[in-house]
Amino acid sequence: MKFLLITLITHLPDPVTGRRRSTTERFREVVDTAVLAEELGFDGYGVGERHERPFISSSPPVVLSHIAARTTTIRLFTAVTTLSLLDPVRAYEDYATLDHLSDGRLELIIGKGNGAAQAQLFHVTADDQWDRNREGYELFRRLWREEKVTWSGTYRPSLTEAETWPRPLQRPIRVWHGSATSRESVDLAARHGDPLFSANVTNPIEPYADLIRHYRERWVHHGHDPADALVGAGTAGFYVARTSQEAVERYRPIFDARLAAFRRLGVPPVFHTLSDAIERSSMLVGSPQQIIDKVLRYHAQFGHEVIHLQADHDGLTDKQHRESLELFQAEVAPVLRREIPSRPFRAPVTAVATA
Repeated sequence: MKFLLITLITHLPDPVTGRRRSTTERFREVVDTAVLAEELGFDGYGVGERHERPFISSSPPVVLSHIAARTTTIRLFTAVTTLSLLDPVRAYEDYATLDHLSDGRLELIIGKGNGAAQAQLFHVTADDQWDRNREGYELFRRLWREEKVTWSGTYRPSLTEAETWPRPLQRPIRVWHGSATSRESVDLAARHGDPLFSANVTNPIEPYADLIRHYRERWVHHGHDPADALVGAGTAGFYVARTSQEAVERYRPIFDARLAAFRRLGVPPVFHTLSDAIERSSMLVGSPQQIIDKVLRYHAQFGHEVIHLQADHDGLTDKQHRESLELFQAEVAPVLRREIPSRPFRAPVTAVATA
């Protein structure tokens, strides 16, 4: 199994101390955590894309470029690139540039990823967001593969023998399709033979398992070898400690702050208590053995080879945060790597100079 840390770069008060870091401090924390992730042996680090409060992740190519400059081996993920909002040509230019700056360590997870404020900013509606995502991706993938593109669609001006620069280092880059509840993203991934990344955050396991089964069915329907299907899955929260009691005690303020935020927003929570969330959600909070058992239980339903953990401190001190990540890598990751075989990620590459 492969392990990623991801952040959506929320910018909120610390649920324990009440202090909110400055925007500059928050960005530095994100970059420093990515450096730590590489130091500890995580396989990837992901940065989300959101265009509304309480997130400050509106420009993942910039953040990931800075991380690329501070690291050498860790894979860099977007989580997710919201193609329904973006011009595919401009998105291609940004990420092809980042592909070179990172020595080919970039992986993209695309998806709809819209909230109400984002929709207003970009004039995207609930009626057209899936069509925009599909059309945007179909042009985006051609730009990675073709030197000149002739194309026409609904949501951006047509192209005639258009060239895009720079040409990418990875040819082509791997694109995952992020899906929370929608079969549209699943169908798009299966049609093109692309991997799927299940959000697996808000609900119990059943709806996510159903979507992944649908993905595998559609994968075969489109003529792909079942053995080639690749699935990743998210988690709803993370903290590992020596004992379950210690983990629950330290994570409870974080969970309580999350419930309070749901109430302020008028969002009914799916899990009303921490014990219920630990039992029925994808949250990984507990002792090393509890974490191992839970991931194996989810793997029995998903067959996933990649998992992401929350990268943010979320009320933990720097020391607690580091100790949790270190304990995961020392006692959890080795077992899961052994029990769940996974295909290797690409190694960093070096561009060959041309005359």
